[in-house]
Amino acid sequence: MKQIILTGDRPTGRLHVGHYVGSLKERVKLQNSGRFDEIYIMIADAQALTDNAEHPEKVRQNIMQVALDYLACGIDPEKSTIFVQSMVPELTELTFYYMNLVTVSRVQRNPTVKAEIQQRNFEASIPVGFFWYPISQAADITAFRATAVPVGEDQLPMLEQCKEIVHKFNAVYGETLTEPEIILPDNAACLRLPGIDGKAKMSKSLGNCIYLSDTPEDIKKKIMSMFTDPNHLRVEDPGTVEGNPVFIYLDAFCRSAHFTEFWPDYSGLEELKDHDRRGGLGDVKVKRFLNNVMQAELAPIRERRQQWEKRLPELYELLEAGCKVARAKAAETLNDVRHAMKIDYFVDNNLLK
Repeated sequence: MKQIILTGDRPTGRLHVGHYVGSLKERVKLQNSGRFDEIYIMIADAQALTDNAEHPEKVRQNIMQVALDYLACGIDPEKSTIFVQSMVPELTELTFYYMNLVTVSRVQRNPTVKAEIQQRNFEASIPVGFFWYPISQAADITAFRATAVPVGEDQLPMLEQCKEIVHKFNAVYGETLTEPEIILPDNAACLRLPGIDGKAKMSKSLGNCIYLSDTPEDIKKKIMSMFTDPNHLRVEDPGTVEGNPVFIYLDAFCRSAHFTEFWPDYSGLEELKDHDRRGGLGDVKVKRFLNNVMQAELAPIRERRQQWEKRLPELYELLEAGCKVARAKAAETLNDVRHAMKIDYFVDNNLLK
């Protein structure tokens, strides 16, 4: 069986470092591993419209921005197919069929859906399209026969629901759909990077992000204003490392080579943490070190993005070509689904049989 990846992001803004450590970095590693036969990366504009229906221009404006971030992070269009969700209408038809296999109460129990509804204040008035987006995600994943889906930890309930849909469809109509497996980052700190304000999740809507395309000046300003241990009032006070966003970011980004280059007083991150716990280490020094680390990590990403910004017509053609490839793949699955459901009426005179 072919090994296939399907993953993607909503084009509601530029991508940030939470996206990078949560899935983008892993995608690039998997892309270059040689383990996968096909890789599809989706710009999920239709899904973004479920809570931006009155502002389609916001979604439209960010399609190219997200594509630029993909290429900047190392997604290679020679190895991966980048496409736009709404340009593959087969996904909508699959979603419609899958809706008959899922109950309202099951979607209501989905932890990701519950959290997203609360975050957007949709409790009193939930758009139907937004409510059903786990089913849309299942259509996206199964349409491409994905065997692996590299995502952040918050998407785990969505993958579980997708598996349930696959099982139900195959049980009712016969073995047709492929069951996917989730791939989470190896580094626990990358599972969910907090916002710079200390909130549990980095979010574009909360304005607590460091974007991949931020200038060096913006990155430094955001890091130096970062929320840290509120009880660490004086340098000599013992600090708390656990749950401290500055150290969580260091866990996600820091390597031993960074100490050699930027802070040779320490052999590694554990020694730095021990010093903070004992007291005598100022937050400003740690933030300056984090700034050096993140500047080193993000500089090549920003440079590649600036290069692609000069080649927008080429990027446009890449997206258009990717949509054609994606649509052909999804059409194959849709044909199999229709056949399994016995609704391919006019293929080989099936309605007469």
